[in-house]
Amino acid sequence: MTLRQERIQNALIRDLSEMIHRDLRDPRLVFVTITGAEISRDLRHARVAVTVMGDDAARAAALHALNAVAGRLAGAFTRHSHLRVAPEIRFQLDAGMEHAERMRRILEQVAAELPPLEDESAPGEGAV
Repeated sequence: MTLRQERIQNALIRDLSEMIHRDLRDPRLVFVTITGAEISRDLRHARVAVTVMGDDAARAAALHALNAVAGRLAGAFTRHSHLRVAPEIRFQLDAGMEHAERMRRILEQVAAELPPLEDESAPGEGAV
């Protein structure tokens, strides 16, 4: 990845997040967080990863709303970033947060099922 791609990806995350929460008055987008972006080498295509708090229906509704306004967001980003060509933005759900939460629950369940560790030298008991 080039330095320019990385700079534009960071700007894309920052600017899209700001535009979604400041300019779009869609209640489906209240709990949307942009977690990452990948832009192609020619800067014409961008995949933006988002997380959405809520159930599957809320996630689907938010993703549909974002992809519906993707062209408008791409145009605004292009004007703000002074790019020649607007990247085609495609939003997708980031499953990383859900995966981490699922792993945390599994680890908690395993820890609850294990017997407690016995400490050989408990303070105050036979320690000299």
